[in-house]
Amino acid sequence: MADLAAERRNPLSLFTESSDMMVAGGVIVIIMMMLIPLPTVLLDALMAVNLVVGLLIVLIVLYTSRALDFSVFPTILLVTTVYGLALNVSSTRLILSQGAAFDGRIVRSFATFVVGTAGTEGLVIGVIIFVILIAVQFLVITKGATRVAEVAARFTLDAMPQKQFGIEAEFNAGVITEEEMARKKEELQREAAFYGAMDGASKFVSGNVKVGILITFVNILGGIVVGVTIHGEPFELAANNYISLTIGDGLVSQFPALLISTATGLIVTRAISDSTFGRDVTKQFAAQGKVYWIAGAFLIMLSLLPGFPWYVLMPMAGLSLYLGYALQNRDRVKETAAREKEAAKKQPEKPQDFTSVAPLDPISLELGYGLVPLVDKDRGAELLERVTRIRREAALDLGVVIPRIRIIDNMRLEPPEYCLKLRGVEIGRGAIRLGSYLAINPGGASDDIPGEDTVDPAFQLPAKWITEENRSRAERSGYTVVDAPSIIATHLTELIKGHAADILDRQEVRSMLDNLKQDYPAVVEDVIAALSLGEIQKVLQSLLSEQVSIRNLVSIFESLADYGKVTKDPAFLTEKARQRLARQICLQYSEDHKYLRVITLDPQLEQMIIDSRVETAGGVQAGLDPDVYRKWIAAIMNTVRDVRGQGYFPIVLTSESARALVKSSTKRDIPDLVVLSNLEIIPEIQVEGIGEVRIDPARQTQGSMQ
Repeated sequence: MADLAAERRNPLSLFTESSDMMVAGGVIVIIMMMLIPLPTVLLDALMAVNLVVGLLIVLIVLYTSRALDFSVFPTILLVTTVYGLALNVSSTRLILSQGAAFDGRIVRSFATFVVGTAGTEGLVIGVIIFVILIAVQFLVITKGATRVAEVAARFTLDAMPQKQFGIEAEFNAGVITEEEMARKKEELQREAAFYGAMDGASKFVSGNVKVGILITFVNILGGIVVGVTIHGEPFELAANNYISLTIGDGLVSQFPALLISTATGLIVTRAISDSTFGRDVTKQFAAQGKVYWIAGAFLIMLSLLPGFPWYVLMPMAGLSLYLGYALQNRDRVKETAAREKEAAKKQPEKPQDFTSVAPLDPISLELGYGLVPLVDKDRGAELLERVTRIRREAALDLGVVIPRIRIIDNMRLEPPEYCLKLRGVEIGRGAIRLGSYLAINPGGASDDIPGEDTVDPAFQLPAKWITEENRSRAERSGYTVVDAPSIIATHLTELIKGHAADILDRQEVRSMLDNLKQDYPAVVEDVIAALSLGEIQKVLQSLLSEQVSIRNLVSIFESLADYGKVTKDPAFLTEKARQRLARQICLQYSEDHKYLRVITLDPQLEQMIIDSRVETAGGVQAGLDPDVYRKWIAAIMNTVRDVRGQGYFPIVLTSESARALVKSSTKRDIPDLVVLSNLEIIPEIQVEGIGEVRIDPARQTQGSMQ
């Protein structure tokens, strides 16, 4: 209660609570000033307020870090303009009605003191000063501020979609929370509204100048007419009185207008800074010390020329040289401190009282002790040669340099088992029998070969372990027969392809950029300027996750450089990179004679998937209803099964908007499904539809074939 009572007694709190009422009353008073004659004492007070308000506006703009911190400025601009015009109208009424008896102190002071002299000479000087002020305000400050406001408003509105995309990308990446995203979007809207308002409000300033010129000429002509015809004054006396008072009135009204015009120019030209004007000037003028040495030398040379005031130029030269010395000395101190800090970092650290943890191997192949002979050099080390070949082939096929694969024995594994780990996490496991062969049935084997039933670890196809005696018979019957090292090598190859996106880390992306920069520096500089290292990594990982080779880095980076300035959304950038690699992707899946057989979606079903698009931290997803999702997955799986039964590789063709959604929604159930967009089909490819996926009410779980 005591705090509440103290708050109520606070004059500032009372002023804040009644501010709306005071503003409303002030606007009404301004309008009434144009209609009701004012006493000269009140007119002097209101003119003094006008001067103080103009000065305050300039100071507030100078001390404001961001334009949005003074977002009320466009409205203030309108109110002050109307207020100044109301004062002009009130002073004109008094000057014309009272003539030589007008006793407005501020107007007469500006007419004599500011001009500097009285009489005819003062009138001429006053007119010249008034014309100069009008010219400076109208042709220089107001015109420039209006143009800057127009350009700032246009560029701010044009940049809004890209900025919104950037904010959404930060939210999707988990960099900011939902509340921060909403706050940033609201601030972006306020910024656009502010510069849009400034574009229109700047017209108030230019209009005020034009009206001020008109009022001045009307006052002079009207004053002479009133003085000569009504007051009966001689022409020379009337001209002297009314021209003097009009010039004083014009100066006292245009001086605050000049201050406000200056503030307008300042606030619209401060859009590129987040600090105050004084701090920016101090920081940027103190950035280079050598410029003051040059300026000091120039002033010394100028002072030595005949006729120049050396007593003015020499002190200025000394001050400039001192500033140059002080700034360069400051830079030397900073460089010395930086070198000492760097040297301290390079000094060997003292031994710690704990043992450092060894980093995990990027890729490791662990073998049970029964498979150790495969890497024994005395026995040929067949597996070592295969692993080296796999890394080379993966680099050529995928464009990714596979880290060195460390092969170690693991006593925890069963003797015939092996497992592949990615940074210490297992991604695949299998078991083989040394001395036996794996006969894999690709689907067309006709004979039943004796052996132990098993499953191929790489492709999960039905297979059998057979002996050396049955190898020829199995090959004649249509089985694919492989030995033990080939089983591990094939499984290792498929695991690397399936996890290539996880293998690609930021250090590898940095190495790619450094290597490419030697031959294509312009491409690398553009993509680095548009995107961060992490954003580039996400796009490359998205391509690798769908088995798209990133070996053509030049085309990929050119696409990222083009669209990275528009948005940071990895899903959008991935689609544009795929479209740049359209020829590579089409030839990867097309048959002989450039024929591509595809599965299409029912247009209504495709639109339903597009409409269910949801932005998540992991990328775009299809947010279908559970019942519709089950029908959709059942339909696509049935269609894929039928296409495979015809001997074709299942490829789904969709629109650009639906491609990523179809792929993400089927990734769990059909991970190897290839989904292309119509923008990825090059003209040389002939497309044939061999199936259509639809959710038929009569067959809710069937994919209908064309």
